Amino acid sequence: MIEMTWVGDALRWVGGLYWLLAIGALALAITKIKPMAGKVISVAAIVALFGYLPITAALENKKATDARKAAWVHFEMRCKSAGEKIYKTIDEVEGIYLMKLRPPKKQGWSEDQFYPDDLFSTDGNGVGEPGIFRENLAQKRPHPDTYISSFLWPQNSEGALERYLAGAGPYRYVDTLDERDGINYRYTRNLFNLRKRYGDKFIEDAFESELLRSPVSQKDNPRYGVTWADISTQEDRTFWIAGGSIKIVDLETNEVIAERIGFLIDPGQGNRGGARSPWSWAQHYGQRCPVTHPTTLAFVEKVLKPKRI
Repeated sequence: MIEMTWVGDALRWVGGLYWLLAIGALALAITKIKPMAGKVISVAAIVALFGYLPITAALENKKATDARKAAWVHFEMRCKSAGEKIYKTIDEVEGIYLMKLRPPKKQGWSEDQFYPDDLFSTDGNGVGEPGIFRENLAQKRPHPDTYISSFLWPQNSEGALERYLAGAGPYRYVDTLDERDGINYRYTRNLFNLRKRYGDKFIEDAFESELLRSPVSQKDNPRYGVTWADISTQEDRTFWIAGGSIKIVDLETNEVIAERIGFLIDPGQGNRGGARSPWSWAQHYGQRCPVTHPTTLAFVEKVLKPKRI
């Protein structure tokens, strides 16, 4: 990109001037200094002085290139274990149990090379207090911060919008344990359709959704649970590689009926130039294995097929 701007020309001009000065200094040392010993010392000093920056830059560039190559070799090695394994699928599933919620991301997480989270997945954060939140169906934007609500929001699948308007979502309810009070809750939604008017002109439908919860006995929890884990090693993170797994478990038998393992690499290896946020950038543009939609719901729906209305 620099080659296509004036910056590239300016850098070449400065580089040319640098070497002209070096050549000029050498010419003066050779022609003006008479004693051979002084001439040799002067030439050696000029070579050392003008050669230091290019040699240092070349060594740093080689070091960075070698590090990138090592990172990609490690990434390809890790990718050999990546993929989806589905041992069983279940039809007509009304609700799921979330065995582990997504924690709220701490400030600066995207710049933290060793941030302890499943960064392969791009789900929202853990649930906050239940209450009203707005969703504009015309723009198909889910609530940005709630992991639980992602399982109650239609994705781009057949009949998704109709299912949502009928109150179904992908799943009708989600159960999970609130560690703050040690109580199991069932989350559902009420949906309200509002028509907005500006002057005499109607605009598109606007929807308001209320996330509700009520206590539920553990014996009434759904049979199938979903959990996640950060499987990155110290070596992975050294190479700016993050790994995550999603498991779907039969809670009656403790059998894992499906698992997705994925890895993500930041090609910039933590580069923060131009206000770049490494992990955030990698989640949007970095290379993944497997190349798949990175939300938990996208995988869970393949295994626990939501009940149709």
